[in-house]
Amino acid sequence: MKSIFSISWKRSKQPRRQRKYIHNAPGHVRDRLVSTSLSKELRQKYGKRNLLIRKGDKVKILRGQFKGKVGEVSRVDRQNLRVHIENIGILKKDGSRTSYPIHPSNLVITEIKLEDKKRKAILERK
Repeated sequence: MKSIFSISWKRSKQPRRQRKYIHNAPGHVRDRLVSTSLSKELRQKYGKRNLLIRKGDKVKILRGQFKGKVGEVSRVDRQNLRVHIENIGILKKDGSRTSYPIHPSNLVITEIKLEDKKRKAILERK
C-alpha cells in the first residue's frame, strides 16, 4: 500500500495497514466508516442492516463502561470516527463534565431521525 490513499487497495491481515487505510481515508470513505447497525425492529421495518449515524438519532450502547444506556446523538466526529451522546460523559479532575467519545461499532440505532429527504430515500430504496 502506498503512502497516499488508494481506492484499489482491498485488504490486508496486517493491523498497521488497516489503521493506515482508515487514517488516510478521504471524507466520502470516512462517512461509510461511521455507519451503525439498526435494531431488530428497524431491520424488519426497513429491510436494511445498517445506516449512517446522524445527529438526532437515538442509540443504545452495547459495549464499554456505559453499556445498556440509551441516548440521543449530539455530535458525530468523522475525523476521529467517534460519536458523542447526550448525558453520556465523564467527570474530570477539576469537577467539570465532558462528553465521552464512543466508536460507532459499539452502538445500535433504536430510533431514526427522518427529517432528511436523502435519508428517507435511502430507506425507501430497498
